[in-house]
Amino acid sequence: MSHKNREEQTVQDKMHEIIFGAHTTQGWLFDMALLVVIVLSVISNSLETVAGFENRWEDALFWASWVFTGLFTVEYALRIYCVKKPWRFIFSFWGIVDLLAILPEYLLFLFFSAGGHASAFSAIRSLRLLRVFRILNLSWFQREGEDLGNAIWRARGKIVVFIMVVLIIVTIAGTIMYDVESTFDPDSKFTSIPMGIYWAIVTMTTVGFGDIVPKTTGGQFISAILILVGYSLIIVPTGFVSAEVLDRKRRRVISTVSCPSCLTEDHDDDALFCKYCGGEM
Repeated sequence: MSHKNREEQTVQDKMHEIIFGAHTTQGWLFDMALLVVIVLSVISNSLETVAGFENRWEDALFWASWVFTGLFTVEYALRIYCVKKPWRFIFSFWGIVDLLAILPEYLLFLFFSAGGHASAFSAIRSLRLLRVFRILNLSWFQREGEDLGNAIWRARGKIVVFIMVVLIIVTIAGTIMYDVESTFDPDSKFTSIPMGIYWAIVTMTTVGFGDIVPKTTGGQFISAILILVGYSLIIVPTGFVSAEVLDRKRRRVISTVSCPSCLTEDHDDDALFCKYCGGEM
C-alpha cells in the first residue's frame, strides 16, 4: 500500500507494492505466480527421490531445478531492492527462508560438482507456501500463530518449571526401575541408570516403544504408576498456554499491507504511517 499519488511513486515503491502486498491485482497475481513456481519446485524435488524416475528424467530435473533456483534468486534480489531497510528483511523469518531456498544449490555447485543438487535442503521451499495465507486474505492465521507463540513465551517460566519436574520424576523412576529390575531379573535389559531413564521418558510420554519392558512384579507396578503420572502431567503445559491465549485473545481484521521500512503488517487501510516504526506507508 502506498498513499502517494501514482505519479509520485518510484520504481522501488511500485515494486514493493506488488511484491509485498496482496491487496492489489498485480500483487495478487505476483503471489499466485510465485506459489505456482514453489509448488512445481517442491514436486520436482520430490520426483528426484522416486526410484527409476531420476535416471529417466535426470537432465530435465536438473535444468528444472536450476530454473527454479534462478527464479527464486531474482525474486530474493528484488525483495531486497524494494525495501528501505534491506538488512531487516534479510534477517527476518521470510528473508532467511528465501535465502535457504536458494543457498544449498549454489553451495553444492561451488564445492562439489556442477551436477550437485540439494534435494533435501530444497524442501525448505515448501515453507514458502505459507504465503498462501496472504493471497487468500487469511493472514489472520499468521496472527493467530504469532499469538500462540507469544503465549508460549509468556508462559515460559511455568513451562521450564514443569520440564524440571518431569526430569526429576523420570530420573527417580528410571533409577528405581534399574535397581528393581537388575536386582530381581538377571537377564534384565535395564543395564544402567541412563537406560532406566530412557525407559521412564518413553513410558511417561505414553509412547511405549516396547524395546525395554519390566518383567518383575515390582517393575510392572512402577510402570503402571508412571503411566498414570504421565497421563496426569501431559495436559499441564497445554493449560499454561491456553490460559495465556485466552487472556490475550483479540479479534480484529488483519491487513496484508506491509510497511516498506520494517515489513510489518496489521495496519489500517487508511494508515499514512507505520504504527510500529513510524515510516511512511
